[in-house]
Amino acid sequence: MNFSEFLVLIITVSTGSIGQFFLKNGAKQLGSVTSGNLWGHILGIATNFNLVIGLAFYAGAAVLYILMLTRLPLSVLGPAVSLQYVFAMLMGKYLFGEVIPMHRWIGIGLVMGGVVLVIRGK
Repeated sequence: MNFSEFLVLIITVSTGSIGQFFLKNGAKQLGSVTSGNLWGHILGIATNFNLVIGLAFYAGAAVLYILMLTRLPLSVLGPAVSLQYVFAMLMGKYLFGEVIPMHRWIGIGLVMGGVVLVIRGK
């Protein structure tokens, strides 16, 4: 993977992570779904600004991912975008105040190590 491909990979992962941020904010605004409010929540997805923006970022990340598939093997790109899991956990901790137990930190470390091995092996 050359530098420009790596840069687009980081932009792709960042775009998906930004989408996750907006989706989480929108989901918090909707509140918990129950059988009694399911249809209201489904309608709320289409009308909630944060959710619409989050879905737009996800769509952008999907387009970038497809473009990257024209340059890189799926066996490299697929695992490489798992960096989004790392960003999601960091957002959960630092932006949403979630408590992250040690076993999750270890898991994210393993994910990062795996990504390094996959990218270097190309």
